[in-house]
Amino acid sequence: MNLLAFDALEVTVAVALAAGTAGLVVLTLAAVVLLVLALVAACECVLGALSGGRCRLPSRAPGRVAILVPAHDEEAGIGTTVLELRRQLRPDDRLLVVADNCRDRTAAIARAAGAEVIERHDPTRRGKGHALACGVAALAHDPPEAVVIVDADCRLSPGAALTLAGHAVCTGHPIQADYVLTPADGSARSATSALAFLVRNRVRPRALAVLGLPCQLTGSGMAFPWALVAQGPLGGSHLVEDLLVGVELALRGRPPLACVRAHVSSRLADRSDAAAAQRTRWEHGHLAVLRSHAPRLLREAVAQRRVDLFAQALDLAVPPLALLTLLLAATAGLAAAVGWTLPLALAGAGLIALALGVGVAWWRLGREVLPARRLLIGVPGYLLWKLPIYAVYAVRGAERRWVRTLRAVAEAPAGGGARAASGAGGADAGAASIGRGAPVTPEADSPPSSGPVPTEPPTAGPPPHLAPTGGA
Repeated sequence: MNLLAFDALEVTVAVALAAGTAGLVVLTLAAVVLLVLALVAACECVLGALSGGRCRLPSRAPGRVAILVPAHDEEAGIGTTVLELRRQLRPDDRLLVVADNCRDRTAAIARAAGAEVIERHDPTRRGKGHALACGVAALAHDPPEAVVIVDADCRLSPGAALTLAGHAVCTGHPIQADYVLTPADGSARSATSALAFLVRNRVRPRALAVLGLPCQLTGSGMAFPWALVAQGPLGGSHLVEDLLVGVELALRGRPPLACVRAHVSSRLADRSDAAAAQRTRWEHGHLAVLRSHAPRLLREAVAQRRVDLFAQALDLAVPPLALLTLLLAATAGLAAAVGWTLPLALAGAGLIALALGVGVAWWRLGREVLPARRLLIGVPGYLLWKLPIYAVYAVRGAERRWVRTLRAVAEAPAGGGARAASGAGGADAGAASIGRGAPVTPEADSPPSSGPVPTEPPTAGPPPHLAPTGGA
């Protein structure tokens, strides 16, 4: 009996040792992967912050250009957006607004401001990608040389549209502008969120541009040669259709390139519930594309022997920096709890590298967005705010529904009623109608007019854009 007990104890110890060894191996491998991703992000941050924002893309004067604006219930700001975009265009260029499943006066106000307008009504196919496909189908009857896509709540820097189009037609690649978001209010969390976007959409693409490597598409301020945009795909109802389109085009040999001279800006959602829903959509979509396409990019990079594809795969594989920080901290904490030195050292090195990289980016480019006095409060609060988003993803998977971001009204809605749709706008248009500066007939269920349609942009005060989802 004593011999059997000894044998059982010996087996238990062996199993425990084997389990411990397996756990150590798994945690060490996880720490190695996280360290590599942290080093990629840190190197991009340092190089991008120190690069000075130089643009080396070839360019030429483009032929006819069309600006395509997807819009869903954007009556508060679409008039100003159209007026400012018209200043970017030449006489033969076009400005087309797709009023996608709108329940307000977006279409009427855009027409009155001078845009061509398609009204698309198809509640079964919601999302920015479907709206863009509708617009492209309308442009196909008289195609431009380049298409510039701008969200309805965004503002372009002077000359940005033609700059982007010139690079697109000269290189044959999609071109992504420098796209940043400003804080919605004076809170430390909003400022930290804006800093995170600045690092993702400005600093890291600058590093890739300096190295002559491709970037990701980030949602607004994107230019495509007509041949590319006509082929699709445009992302459909995917939560981050722009990121997905950029990856698919890279696999076809036309990866996106960053133009750091053209600037696009918008504001974050100001309501806490809207900001959480907005972040959930972006982060879950990003993680879904990361899981589905980063391994594919790596395989194709090896198979095609393409350095650019390998670089884009590494950049895509970097998760949101808040999540990367949390994963590194959790790995370090677990390793410290069980006394495993190697994974603790690897995860600690990753945390230090990431902190140094983001710190350099903040010091060079982000101090106006997140002042030093708010840094120690904003970053921990931001990480805690993001925890439920990642917990939902871990338990239920990615959010799959497209939900419009709720916005505060930044300016009084302009007058005019939404015109009823008729006709068709192409294969993916649903029920649509198109017109340019056409007279508007108010419908019985249209909201009452609250003022005239704007004819000039505001001369003072912030622009009426509140969230970077100003499309369908």
